[in-house]
Amino acid sequence: MYLPKSFHETRIDVLHALIHDYPFGTVVMHTSDGLVANHLPFELAGDTLLQGHVACGNELAKADGAQVLVMFQAADGYISPNWYPSKHETGREVPTWNYAVVHVHGRLRVIEDKVWLRGFLERLTDRHEAAQPMPWHVNDAPEDHIEKMLKAIVGLEITIDRIEGKFKLSQNHRDANRAGVIKGLGERAGLRDDELTELMQQAEGRRNG
Repeated sequence: MYLPKSFHETRIDVLHALIHDYPFGTVVMHTSDGLVANHLPFELAGDTLLQGHVACGNELAKADGAQVLVMFQAADGYISPNWYPSKHETGREVPTWNYAVVHVHGRLRVIEDKVWLRGFLERLTDRHEAAQPMPWHVNDAPEDHIEKMLKAIVGLEITIDRIEGKFKLSQNHRDANRAGVIKGLGERAGLRDDELTELMQQAEGRRNG
């Protein structure tokens, strides 16, 4: 990943927070047929592991020991040069795109232990059901149905060898331009613009804190 110094994020707590808030990752792996990509929800277990699951028919289910890249992406959005005060002063600005991503490089382990798998699915489901008025739990399904589903999937565990983040949030611009971008995003109020604004404000807070 191209990582200009202005956008290189190395703080582990910040990188982990993005994975927690945006857990739907893209797993890229090299196979005999070339590169393949799969899209999966993950849980971060401690500081060194990603955990997930796939159907038995997925190529990842047969890739024990493979080196993989997992990409997590937060909100992103187009940035108009009209939002920069400097554009109105000099005209020397161009459009760009703001975003935040985390790349995890590691080795895949396939897990067929049904006890491990059920425990993982319970944790994953409980987390994402927590905001529901009446949360669904794995045990709400008939036991024979659960057993059938468990036979159709395997667990995945990725040991994190390297983690890197790119937070391109107008850090290479002066304060007035960054404020202009935040104002512009607020006025546009498009899909995920509020999330991108929050990311920029968090970055500002870390800069000033």
